[in-house]
Parts: sequence; C-alpha cells; structure tokens
Amino acid sequence: MSESSVFIVDGIEMQSGMASEVRWKDRDFFEVIYKGKTFQGEILNRDIENRRLSVKLNHRVFDIQKKFVLDELISKLGLDKVKIKKLKELNSPMPGRILTIQVQEGDIIKVGDPILSLEAMKMENVLKSDGEGIVKRIAISTEQIVDKGQLLIEFE
Repeated sequence: MSESSVFIVDGIEMQSGMASEVRWKDRDFFEVIYKGKTFQGEILNRDIENRRLSVKLNHRVFDIQKKFVLDELISKLGLDKVKIKKLKELNSPMPGRILTIQVQEGDIIKVGDPILSLEAMKMENVLKSDGEGIVKRIAISTEQIVDKGQLLIEFE
C-alpha cells in the first residue's frame, strides 16, 4: 500500500487519495479521473527547483506545491528564507563612461533596481543592484570616464 502525499493547492494543504487516477497524454496534457468523471488537465508552468506546478484543470488554474517531511524543520531553522546580499559599494565592472545615474543619496535600493548606465565599447550597460542597501555617497558624475574597479557608489 502506498503512502499518501501532502500537496498545497492554491494555499490549502491537501492529502492525496486513492479515489482519483491521472492518465498522461503527453508531457503537458493529462486527464484526471475522479469518482467516475474525467477532467482535462494541462501543465502551464513548472518550477522543479521549488516543487511547484501551475496547472489548468477544466478551465481553472491551480498552483500546486508538493510538501515534504523536512519542510517544517527547514522552515523552523530559517533555511527557507532567501538570503539577500547587503550592499557595501559598487565598483565599475569595466572601463567606460557614465551615461546616467538613476539613484540619489538616501535612496533605498532593492535587488534588481537599476543604479546607473555605463557606456563601454559603444554599448550601454545598465548596472542593476544585486543586493539591498541605502545610497550613502555617489562618487562619480554623469559623463565621467571611469576605470575598471573604480568606486562608483557607496552604500550604508
């Protein structure tokens, strides 16, 4: 006899049961037979790393996540939290010319925020934040030529 699994469907924890059957048509399409009725299904999105699926079943979309025994322990230890880098300074990744500066001193910066544009080899490169911080000091100005490794911005 197989052990039932726990799934989180649209935020609600559910136990899998023996009263249903899944028949796969191909990699994305399937049928669910439940209490003698057949429902058509399709996988819309797979996030294998986080054990999540987005599926459409009879014209309704569901977010499904498989829950494992270790999930509760991992959460209690705080290991399920994404660690966000604390910014200290931004140095120029290459020599170039500063085109625009999108931040000001005192701005709160989050991951992915554009910080400045740097022209190098006739290409514009938007430097985005890979962490979080508060802009303490801007050490460059627009149109300034910078060297690789030169300090551009300091963060608190």
